[in-house]
Amino acid sequence: MLLDDIREILEEAQKSIDKAESMEKSEELRVKYLGKKGELTKILRTMGGLTPEERKKVGQFANEARNAIQNRITDKMDEFKKRQQELKFKAETVDVTEPGKVHVLGAKHPITQTIDEMTRIFMNMGFSLAEGPEVETVFMNFDALNAGPNHPSRDMTDTFYITDKTLLRTQTSPVQARTLLSQDPPLRIISPGRVYRCDTPDATHSPVFHQVEGLVVAEGITMADLKGTLSEFARQMFGPDTKTKFRPHHFPFTEPSAEVDVSCFKCGGKGCKVCKGSGWIEILGCGMVHPNVLRIGGIDTEKYTGFAFGIGVERIAMLKYEIDDIRMFYENDERFLAQFR
Repeated sequence: MLLDDIREILEEAQKSIDKAESMEKSEELRVKYLGKKGELTKILRTMGGLTPEERKKVGQFANEARNAIQNRITDKMDEFKKRQQELKFKAETVDVTEPGKVHVLGAKHPITQTIDEMTRIFMNMGFSLAEGPEVETVFMNFDALNAGPNHPSRDMTDTFYITDKTLLRTQTSPVQARTLLSQDPPLRIISPGRVYRCDTPDATHSPVFHQVEGLVVAEGITMADLKGTLSEFARQMFGPDTKTKFRPHHFPFTEPSAEVDVSCFKCGGKGCKVCKGSGWIEILGCGMVHPNVLRIGGIDTEKYTGFAFGIGVERIAMLKYEIDDIRMFYENDERFLAQFR
């Protein structure tokens, strides 16, 4: 009786498996016939009333039926896997005659390109690179640079304070103070970096921008050395015919101080919209290092003199590439940035 039941289950299972149309259906049939609650398992649980000889015979036949069902299911699943693989290969066929996809390469940001060019020019003059923290102490940012407690640049309307004693540096000049405290003259350094000021963003202002600080300290340094250095920088940056003009100004950390104009590289000094008709363009501030700054750095002011300058990178880039809105540098517009590849 049990042998007939097992045989009937075997035949039914084989027919159902042959008709299965998916791997999921094949798995359902495996559970139906071979699972813990499957048809074949139910039959085997009724073997308790059989004699040992009958139990052996039925058990042997049940194992053969189980193996036959399992093998049929395995073959069916292999068939589905092979069919799926063939469909996948057909769908993923690569036409080697088709042109390859063009992967557009990125490029350095125009600000980075400008910093690299300025750095190259000054390093060719013998300058070395120096770095300083963007989160700076009030002492290094103001006191060490001869900006007294009442100096207007210390107002909260101009400076991002973190605590009473720390701030986001408003200029790269603190690197000048740190260098004087850590190195003995003669020294000649530049320090490119990011600076922060409380400005409302518009076409010519940004709360975050970049500067390149320069410092030279040695015996016998004069204003003539400063003028020669910056004039050569201007010629290499804007062209060999570029002229420079120094105008008196005031900075707390230099005395005398000056602002530097270059002849308009667009019109050659004749007057145009780039130079606003004047023929000159302001590019940087500079001066002879104030004796108070040298003394704070432990430098003998009777023996050594020096000059310093600070150049706005965005201003140089805007002039060089004729960009009229500083915000374009920070908006990540790929159409704009693609022009600098």
